[in-house]
Amino acid sequence: MKQLFQSLNDGNSFLLDVPTPGASGPMLVVESRASVVSVGTERAVVDFGRASWVERARTQPEKAWKAVEKIRAEGLASTVHAIRNHLASPIALGYCQAGIVREVGASVRDFQVGDRVVTNGPHADIVRVSHTLAAKIPDGLSFEAAAFAPLAAIGLQGLRLANPTLGETVVVYGLGIIGLLTVQIARASGCRVIGIDRSAARCAMAERFGAIRLVAAEGLDLVSAVTELTGGVGVDAVLMTLATDSDEPMHLAAAMSRKRGRIVLVGVTGLKLQRGDFYAKELSFQVSCSYGAGRYDPTHEDVGVDYPLPYVRWTEARNFAAVLDLMADGRLDPVSLVTHRFPFEDAARAYDAIAGGQPLGVVLSYPGTESDRAVRVVTLDTRAPTPARAGVIGWIGAGDFSTRMLMPAFKHADAILAVVASNGGVSATMAGRRHGFQRATSDVQSILTDSGVDTVVVATRHASHADLVVRSLEAGKHVFVEKPLALTQADLARVDAAARASLGMLCVGFNRRFAPHVVHAREVLATRVGPLALTITINAGAIPRLHWTQDPAVGGGRIVGEACHFIDLARHLVGSPIRRLQVLTAEQAGATVDDICLLQLRFGDGSVATIQYLANGHKGYPKERVELFFDNRVLRIDDFRTMKVWGAASHRGGWRAKQDKGHFALANAFVKAIRAGVASPIPLDELVEVAAVAIEAAELARRGGGTTSTFSPAAT
Repeated sequence: MKQLFQSLNDGNSFLLDVPTPGASGPMLVVESRASVVSVGTERAVVDFGRASWVERARTQPEKAWKAVEKIRAEGLASTVHAIRNHLASPIALGYCQAGIVREVGASVRDFQVGDRVVTNGPHADIVRVSHTLAAKIPDGLSFEAAAFAPLAAIGLQGLRLANPTLGETVVVYGLGIIGLLTVQIARASGCRVIGIDRSAARCAMAERFGAIRLVAAEGLDLVSAVTELTGGVGVDAVLMTLATDSDEPMHLAAAMSRKRGRIVLVGVTGLKLQRGDFYAKELSFQVSCSYGAGRYDPTHEDVGVDYPLPYVRWTEARNFAAVLDLMADGRLDPVSLVTHRFPFEDAARAYDAIAGGQPLGVVLSYPGTESDRAVRVVTLDTRAPTPARAGVIGWIGAGDFSTRMLMPAFKHADAILAVVASNGGVSATMAGRRHGFQRATSDVQSILTDSGVDTVVVATRHASHADLVVRSLEAGKHVFVEKPLALTQADLARVDAAARASLGMLCVGFNRRFAPHVVHAREVLATRVGPLALTITINAGAIPRLHWTQDPAVGGGRIVGEACHFIDLARHLVGSPIRRLQVLTAEQAGATVDDICLLQLRFGDGSVATIQYLANGHKGYPKERVELFFDNRVLRIDDFRTMKVWGAASHRGGWRAKQDKGHFALANAFVKAIRAGVASPIPLDELVEVAAVAIEAAELARRGGGTTSTFSPAAT
């Protein structure tokens, strides 16, 4: 199948062959019949891609400052690498799609194969979306009309927030595609509507839909005109459906509002508000978030958990359904707004039209022949076949860290990158093209049954690690899994048993063991005679509580998901099993804050370690600091760029221009071990021990702290 993408490097749009996605859990697979280009949003994406570096920095100053902070912390080379990696990944375009359901996941109840639906899927032959982002198309309504539903729902959600009542006067400020759809919805709601735009043609269209038009021409006093139209009262609500950097529209919206009027921002405008505008009239101002409740909630959109209707009446999908009913009743006419139609194969021309003019409704049509597009594997590289040697990689998971750090490391280690998989297939294709994989797939199981693949890299979300590791080991593969190894002790026991029964090698991505400064520190520690006192401070920074890593069922939380790195580092530097763990967490308003905590470890040789995992620090402070105290000597490593030594004359520490956390060295050691037929670069007993301690630490942190001395058999 094909999907439309846009390059952030040059702004060009192009079609790309990607694997057909499969349905699982709450997902639907939908074959496209029509999709609509969101002209305003997608033009902004195109313009950004075609802009110079200076223009990009000017339009997104907050990201420019983030880059400066990253340079200070990690160095110029690391920052440039991260920016290039981001820009090298094209983005999928589109979010207004209509088609026919071809496959449903096991937990889907309200849809079945053959249903005609509208979704927020991208421009593609076939899309994969959650059932919470789809609505059935009424009989008799065309796919072309239905595909406008997400755009219309954006206007509807803004109108719901404005909460107009029958007979009130509403201004729709900005008459692009969303503005003209909003005019019609407001009229259908019984409102008197005033449409404002600089385009006389668009104002004329609004007038045909029943609005009073005001062309924002030079010399026209909009506030006086609106005041006159409302008998000196002012309007009840203003819906801002325009896109501009100027602050003037907000000032005008406030000036034309009545006392206690409402202003809702649906589009984009400058927000340097003037207090006097709002104070005297006690105006309300609200920003509308896309097409309804549930937007950007991963539990709703990714996991497919719907909000119960009695408590959340209008979700995204219910807003889709509402505007579809308006279309079916003839009270909302999106087809009259269509100015351009293109077959999907000519989609790039549609974006040239957007960049070069002022179109309204741009529709892409699809041929609707499914049979030749349902391909789960696509070939990316047609060069010579795989060499007959070990280290043939099947890669599962193509997220940001996987593509930015792990894939380059394995490529540098001369691993044979055979096939990469992701659930939707798109990210796998992008990563595969960039890093030289031979194939991309949306079928994970095909990697496990591929006799030509002897090694599996697992780089998915944390909750899936244990199961994929066990399945891969049982299939006789070597396995490299990005941390954590497991989220529960029960899953860890399954992994441990599978690893000991398998001929395959198991390794976890504990790369910091292999960082050059840590290797140097181990050399210094080789002669120690007394116990080591180790302090590791992680200035982790805050992550929103709704982020998947914070979800105990998906990411396991930050202790098991990230602090495990430092438990392993402490275990490696001390070189003795962990015997005792104590966890102390912060509290706020009587609640445990489990990502502000101290982990204290005691080892079999009497050494101790304190791991300070802190989410409340300043970005200017080093993100990772390791301090070692022993035998009247001290070593300090900052951000794996600098190391300073006190009391050891033969070791002067060092400074590196580029941060090196050991990713490349670990990948190289793992691939070499496979080809040499030797043991994993990290002993299995240590992997299991560290995982057991991390899981226990996370559980104690969630309970507000505690002490334990019982871990896996490997620790005793």
